[in-house]
Amino acid sequence: MSVFECPFVLIWILIFIFIVNPTASVENDPSQCVLTGPGLIPNRIVLPARYFFIQSTERCNVSQADIIVELKGLSEHGPCRVWTQILDRRDGSFIVRYKMFQYCDDMEINVTWKGHHLADSPYSYKGRVYAESCDCPLDSIDEMINDYQCSVNVAQIDHDLNQFQNVDFNQVLTEAMKRFSHAGSYSFCHYVVLNNKVYRRCYGQHVGFNMFMDNILLSLSRKAVLPDMEFLINLGDWPLVKKNTLPIIPIFSWCGSTQTADIVMPTYDITEASLECMGRVTLDMLSVQSNPDTKWENKQEKAFWRGRDSRRERLNLVKLSRQRPELINASLTNFFFFRDEEKTYGPKEDHISFFKFFDYKYQLNIDGTVAAYRFPYLLAGDAVVFKQDSEYYEHFYSDLKPGVHYVPIKADLSDLVKKIQWAKTHDEEVRKIGINGRQYSVNHLLPKDVICYHAILFKKWSQKLKNPIRVHDQMTLVKPSNSTDKRLGHCQCLKKSTHVEL
Repeated sequence: MSVFECPFVLIWILIFIFIVNPTASVENDPSQCVLTGPGLIPNRIVLPARYFFIQSTERCNVSQADIIVELKGLSEHGPCRVWTQILDRRDGSFIVRYKMFQYCDDMEINVTWKGHHLADSPYSYKGRVYAESCDCPLDSIDEMINDYQCSVNVAQIDHDLNQFQNVDFNQVLTEAMKRFSHAGSYSFCHYVVLNNKVYRRCYGQHVGFNMFMDNILLSLSRKAVLPDMEFLINLGDWPLVKKNTLPIIPIFSWCGSTQTADIVMPTYDITEASLECMGRVTLDMLSVQSNPDTKWENKQEKAFWRGRDSRRERLNLVKLSRQRPELINASLTNFFFFRDEEKTYGPKEDHISFFKFFDYKYQLNIDGTVAAYRFPYLLAGDAVVFKQDSEYYEHFYSDLKPGVHYVPIKADLSDLVKKIQWAKTHDEEVRKIGINGRQYSVNHLLPKDVICYHAILFKKWSQKLKNPIRVHDQMTLVKPSNSTDKRLGHCQCLKKSTHVEL
């Protein structure tokens, strides 16, 4: 007689299995996975690449190999053309992102694992879902802010704008021309948005960075009718408006400092990465989360840094690395500012993939000419950031807390060795700081957040202006590129439906 022919023996075997492995009787139920993110409401939130997250739970444990994401719907030329990608974050969660190349009617998102639907899949949307390239704006910026679920209370925006009331922009432009109209020293642009059209005139010798401002304004104008407004943007690295020089001129900049009063925007780097996600950039705030090839316990317990010679502290870091190679791996990849010292601090190291940075537990964020714009990507990676104290800041720095989101180090790096030694003996505490930094980046620095920041900033800024908005002499109409492939279909604009069937 086999054991399976004796019910009492079988019962005791099952009890033993449960005691040894209590989860053995817990069914792996795909419906218990958690799906969240703006990509699940594509009829309300238009992004260059939409994205959502799959989170495993105690009752739902899935692997990337068996996850299938299918997006169905109809367009002008038949089935919708959508490129999908699944990114494994190696922590039981996954990022699904997809890029639409045309509008899609009656869209349906199916997310399955071994043929079983995850969470509330399929997600169905009656009506038309637009691609990023579709110029089908909502009636107002307020409607967009509501649909995108943007936070309207942004401390940095309020801090920067509270300096100004009833702005006479004619006076602003006159004063700016007096201070900054020196072709070899400064470069800035004067923008006007009128009737949802974008115009600009630029001043200075190096104005190529106006493309970044053009791109975000055109992207926003396709999503919603922007308020009429005008503003100045600084195209250089350094913030321009000294606090001790009156009157304070309202100028937008990509970087702020404790000595200046510029209105800070998300950097051109993170803005471009958000608009070109799944496009011509390889590094963005989603892709950097999917490349922790080395688990935390297998990472090297060293501080890692690569970059160019844009600040003396970077050269000092290389010197310190050579003195303490067991703690620091730091090298320069290019010499420009200190070419005469290349023999001392060289030779130059070859560039390596940013994703390989995270083979090391400790990432160094050292200022360049201004704030190091890699900081958001370092936060999002699977490591912990050691950030240099600095007078410079980006739009999100005021949210972060030293010792909570990053490990602070002195501006002159004099405590760096001591901080690394501390980290090596406080591994769990340091890892928690890294997790906090990563979670902040997920909650506040993804493409939707970057677009929302611009939308809130422009709305609140437009309310500060007292003069009627007009297009000034010698301004150029900013037109979108003609790169859209017409074979993919035209964007026929319809009134959006917000109805979602789950």
